[in-house]
Amino acid sequence: MIYTPREDSYLIENQVKKYAKDKSFLDIGTGSGILAFAAQSSGAKSVLATDINQESVNSVNKIKIPSIQAVQSDLFSNIKGKFDLITFNPPYLPQDKNEDEKSALITTGGKLGDELILRFLNDARSHLAPNGNILLLLSSLTPRERILPALKNKHLNHEIIDRQKLFMESLEVWKLSVN
Repeated sequence: MIYTPREDSYLIENQVKKYAKDKSFLDIGTGSGILAFAAQSSGAKSVLATDINQESVNSVNKIKIPSIQAVQSDLFSNIKGKFDLITFNPPYLPQDKNEDEKSALITTGGKLGDELILRFLNDARSHLAPNGNILLLLSSLTPRERILPALKNKHLNHEIIDRQKLFMESLEVWKLSVN
């Protein structure tokens, strides 16, 4: 199952279009590839799209855009190098025991909803080029109690650069940078 772009995808896509020009770009959890394609069309100098789901990787590679490479990776497990811009539109919902396993893979960020983001933050800085940025999407449904200390521990500043209120939640795009 490939995550179909929704409000969260479009919100962070707008920021990718602003920040990707002339950047080496890494899209973690690419899903449909919407952010990778936005970076490429906005003039990124290189684009690497990753997903834990081989079906997503195959779908992005099938389009055959030479400047976009897609690889299977559980977050940073198969990633080498540093990037000027890293994006992550993570599964951010708390676990719902009634949700089927395939659907949960693209929506659930762990028991509380923040576990996948915390894993991402644990390794992201080591793949960030000097003066690089991370664009991270968060929902009001995602707990922040452990995310903010994790950012401080990794010496990352955060700035909310976009937000959108929806019926059931609010979405925010955070720009993370090294302090």
